[in-house]
Amino acid sequence: MADSPLAHKTSISPTEPATVLEREAGLRRELTPAQLAMIGIGSTIGTGLFLGSAISVKLAGPAVILSFLGGACIALTMMWALAEMAAAHPAAGSFGLYAEMYLHPWAGFAVRLTYWFCMMVVVGSEVVAAAIYCKFWFPGTPPWIWIGLFSLVILYVNTTSIGNLGTFEYWLSMIKVVTIVAFLILGTALLTGIGFPRLGFANFTAHGGFLPNGWTGVGLGVILGLFSFFGIEVVGSTAGEAADPKVAVPKALRKTLFVLVVFYVVGLALVVGIVPWTQIGLGESPFVRVFQTVGIPAASHVMNFVVLTAALSSAVANLYFGARLAFSLARGGYLPAILGRLSKAGMPVVAVLTSAGGMAAALVLSEHFKDSLFVFMVGLSTFGALFAWLMTLLTHLAFRRLHKRQAKPYLRLGPRGPWASLAGLAGVLAVLVSTWWVPGFRITLLAGVPWLAFVTVCYFVWRKARPHMPLRGVSRDG
Repeated sequence: MADSPLAHKTSISPTEPATVLEREAGLRRELTPAQLAMIGIGSTIGTGLFLGSAISVKLAGPAVILSFLGGACIALTMMWALAEMAAAHPAAGSFGLYAEMYLHPWAGFAVRLTYWFCMMVVVGSEVVAAAIYCKFWFPGTPPWIWIGLFSLVILYVNTTSIGNLGTFEYWLSMIKVVTIVAFLILGTALLTGIGFPRLGFANFTAHGGFLPNGWTGVGLGVILGLFSFFGIEVVGSTAGEAADPKVAVPKALRKTLFVLVVFYVVGLALVVGIVPWTQIGLGESPFVRVFQTVGIPAASHVMNFVVLTAALSSAVANLYFGARLAFSLARGGYLPAILGRLSKAGMPVVAVLTSAGGMAAALVLSEHFKDSLFVFMVGLSTFGALFAWLMTLLTHLAFRRLHKRQAKPYLRLGPRGPWASLAGLAGVLAVLVSTWWVPGFRITLLAGVPWLAFVTVCYFVWRKARPHMPLRGVSRDG
C-alpha cells in the first residue's frame, strides 16, 4: 500500500523487508557454500595475521595471545548478530540494509557509505602489503610497480563473473589455508623437538616476561586482534549471490570464525614462542621471520609467497564487498544510478571501478610515505570497521526486539536475550576509544568523528533534495 506524502516527511514508512530487498535484484546467485566460506577466510586472513600482527606483538609481547582471544570474543558476538539477520534477509547490502530497515535510513546510509570508503582504504593497504612482501625477493624494485600490477589483476577478477571470482578466491584462499596448517605443524614440531632440535617455551617468559607491557599492552593489542577479524562481515554481503543463503551464510560465518581463531591464536603463539618478540619488526612478516630464524630459507620463500597470496585474496574479497556496498547504495538512491547497473554477466562493473579508489591512492602515496603508509591506512580504515560492527550490534538488538514483539520466528544462533550483543557493543566501544593511545592509530578518531559529521550533513542534504522519496524501514506495528 502506498504511503501519503505527509507520511514520507514525518516518519519511517512501514515498508516490508521484501520491498527493500527487491531493489537489489539482478545479482546472480552462483556462489557455493565452499566459495562463501573461502571468501570469508580470504577477506580476513591477510595483512591482519601476516603483517599487522607484528604491531600487536610490539604492544603486548607474548601476551598477544590474550589480545587475539579478546578480539575473538568480540567477533563472536558480531558473527551471531550478522548471521541471524543475514539468514532472515539475504542481500548484498548486508548490515547496511539491516540498519536501514530496523534503525533509521540515516543509519543504513551512514554505515554503508563509511564502510564503502574504508573498504577502498583496506584494499589499498592490502596492495601496499603485497608490495612489501615482494621486496623480500626484489629489494630494488620500486613499490609502485607492484601496486600497479596487482591492482590490474584484482580489477580483472572482480569484473568478469561471480562464478569466476568465487573460483579464483577459493583456490587463492586454499593456498594459504593449507600452508598455514603446515606452518602450525612445523612450528609445533620446532617447539616440542619432534624432528628438530627442541626450542622449548623459554621465549614466552624471557625478555620481560609473558606480560612485558602489562595488561595495558594486552588491552591495546586487542585493537589489532579485533582488526584481524575485520572482514568476516563480507560473508553477510555474499548472501545476495549465494545459491542457498539462509543455510550457507550462517554456516560460512561459523566456519570462518572458527578457522580464524585457530589460525590467529595458535599461529601467533608459535611465532612468539619461536622468535623473541623483541626481534619482530613492523616492516616484515613475523611468519617469514620464523623460517629465517630457524634456518630454513626455502621455507621462508614459500611462506613469503603464501602471505603474498593472502594479501591479494584479501584485496579481491574486500573489493568485492566494497563494490556491493556501492551497488546497494546506488540501488537505494543514495549514489548515482550508474553504480547500480549490472553487466551482462551480472557484475556491478562501474561500482567495482569506482571502489578501486583505494588502490589508486596507495599507488600515489607509496612514493611519499614509504615507511608509515601501511600503519596509516590501517588506522584510518579501522574507524569504518568499528563503526560497522557497532551499527550491526545495535541493529541486532532492534531485530530481536521486533521479532519477539511480533512473535516472528528467526534462526537464533547466539544466547537468548540482548546480553551477547550488549557485551559486544561494550567491547567494540572500548577498542574504539583505546585507539587514541596506540601509535599510528590516533587517526582512527581524528578522522572518524569529522567523517561522521560530514556523512550526516550529506544525508540530510540528500533528504531535503528528495523530500518525496519514501523512507524505508520495517513496520513496528506488526
